[in-house]
Amino acid sequence: MQIGAIDVEEVPSGVAAILPDSVTPGEVARALSVDGVRVSQALARDGGSTWLLSPRTVRVGTIQFVPSEAAATPDSIRLADSSAFGTGHHPTTALCIEALEEIIRRNVPDGMVDVGTGSGILALTALKLGVSQAVGLDIDADALKVAAENARLNHVEHRLQLVCGSLDRLDGSWPLAVANVLPAPLIELAPPLVRRVAPGGTLILSGIPSSLKSEVAQPYVRSGMRVARSEDRAGWAMLELRPSW
Repeated sequence: MQIGAIDVEEVPSGVAAILPDSVTPGEVARALSVDGVRVSQALARDGGSTWLLSPRTVRVGTIQFVPSEAAATPDSIRLADSSAFGTGHHPTTALCIEALEEIIRRNVPDGMVDVGTGSGILALTALKLGVSQAVGLDIDADALKVAAENARLNHVEHRLQLVCGSLDRLDGSWPLAVANVLPAPLIELAPPLVRRVAPGGTLILSGIPSSLKSEVAQPYVRSGMRVARSEDRAGWAMLELRPSW
């Protein structure tokens, strides 16, 4: 860790670590007092934003997210190892999961839509918490394949509808909507996304650097929504919005 390791874990042959390219194999060998080290390309997860040597368990709120090979338990969601965004390790995912728990605890909606679903983790969370049906929307067909596999792993494939494309592929409105994507798409999506929120519903937005929170909220407020709550963590923000209708 002193020479810059991002992640370290014990392996049968010794120790494995993820290190920046700026750290040479020679530096590692000298630091560990060994003759040499084996080097391979590291695998990024969460759309390249999180670096882990291997899938690992993480608890967010009441739910434990576990690798696909782990045994299923009443409080766990199993996730396939992939580069698709949504492992539970990124602060924006955790913020959304905690917001979903609080909202659903107050009143369980009969459906939800997850825009930019990635691995499907937020839709799966809503289903685990008691929402009867969910829709996961993404423009990335590969991410939707991961989401479909995760739905099968958790035996909810019949309750999760996956749609490839943009919001114009969807009709109707939902009592609960969530979008954990980047600020520019969130700003662009404001008018059509607001139309997908049912009267009295809730919209959760994240993927927002804290410095851009007001900028992202502005087009939603102009479209008739109000910010009911916001939360920041590790430089990222979550917005919970409610419609005026």
